Amino acid sequence: MTDVLAIADHRRGELRDVSYELVSAGRDLADATGGDLHLAVISGTVDAFAEKLNREGVDVVHTVDYGEEFNHDVYTQAIVQLCDEVSPQFLLAPNSVNGLDYAPAVANRLDLPLVTDTVDLEVDGDTLVATREMYGGKVETTVELTGERAAVTIRGAEWPGASGTGEATIEAFDATIDEDAIGSSVTGFEEVAGGDVDIGDADVLVSVGRGIEEEENLELIHELADALGATVSSSRPIVDAGWLPKNRQVGQSGKVVTPDVYIAIGISGAVQHVAGMKGSDTIVAINTDPNAPIMDIADYAIHDDLFDVVPALIGEFQ
Repeated sequence: MTDVLAIADHRRGELRDVSYELVSAGRDLADATGGDLHLAVISGTVDAFAEKLNREGVDVVHTVDYGEEFNHDVYTQAIVQLCDEVSPQFLLAPNSVNGLDYAPAVANRLDLPLVTDTVDLEVDGDTLVATREMYGGKVETTVELTGERAAVTIRGAEWPGASGTGEATIEAFDATIDEDAIGSSVTGFEEVAGGDVDIGDADVLVSVGRGIEEEENLELIHELADALGATVSSSRPIVDAGWLPKNRQVGQSGKVVTPDVYIAIGISGAVQHVAGMKGSDTIVAINTDPNAPIMDIADYAIHDDLFDVVPALIGEFQ
């Protein structure tokens, strides 16, 4: 019993990035235990999802063709039956809204220890060492899970997304779903205010923090974004002040983003914010404080007044 079973995540017909990150995390564990990596995709266009998830390192993709969107009872029943079939040593789920919905129920039914929101996983002999962050990311802790089986959820953007084309076997899994046990169903979706922009899809983000000082100064940030063909995002204080809508917020309580370029303007770099953007390919920070935490993780740190730097950048890129 050394195999790993990871559960893909999708919403409204699209696979979430964390699905590919689960492949990377699962492959690392499978390599460490000498087992196979099994991936499960439940509901939706499962055959199309399976083809997309056939990445390097995946041995088997199990499809459960039942319903279109996430349903707690369907997922719980299907995953329990998959675990009975595959007998994995480790069960991986995303630390997403969906993953945190079904993972505790599955762990309870299978009597598995569960660790949520992990940022690193290592195998040490018969022990799974799971790393988590506590106190808003100020402290890292490790949890050692000893025994035959365990379940964990992984935080998005902590593992690279799997790439390449694999040679996985795609198998339809005939789960027996007790429809009488299904207590809810999705009847529709409604976008929150400002939902016309998904900062998670942006290649370049111009993100602003409390250093902008006044709401009127956001016009400068929008000018830079227009010059760069970028999308505007922000840290939490800007959203809390009502200057930008919630869907623009980057961080633990907002959105995890991984753009090609992330420009942090007037952002100090609190751990909650950094957790949402540290997976960016290139980070540029503009701050008057050379000791701001954001300067430590930036690829390019500009120690200067944003009101001098941003107009110069606008002029250059226009």
